[in-house]
Amino acid sequence: MASFAQFLGRKVTVQYRVGDVLLPASGTFAADSGRSIFLEQHVEQRGKLSYFRWEIPYQYIHRIEEAEEIPEPPAAPEAAPVEPENPQASAASAGLGLSSSAASLLSLPQRPKTV
Repeated sequence: MASFAQFLGRKVTVQYRVGDVLLPASGTFAADSGRSIFLEQHVEQRGKLSYFRWEIPYQYIHRIEEAEEIPEPPAAPEAAPVEPENPQASAASAGLGLSSSAASLLSLPQRPKTV
């Protein structure tokens, strides 16, 4: 088996096989044991820094290549507040403390009563 030690400390993209499926993984090449490679990815979630580590055995590696930059997920744009079209919906949401989408669900048209 070939050694992948030349990727040590570099950002890589690995495509590996799990059953009949090829899965991608991106991260920093952290270690090479001679039988497996280890990828590491640092993530900040809710202000807390944590990291994930993958162990991928040599026999499951389909392709490995150095990545220029690991893509980060795009930041969600801030949405502008939506004004309700129905004045009763805004009164209902103000009185109940509900959002406009919840108020629009509550302000259904009244059905006529049948005898």
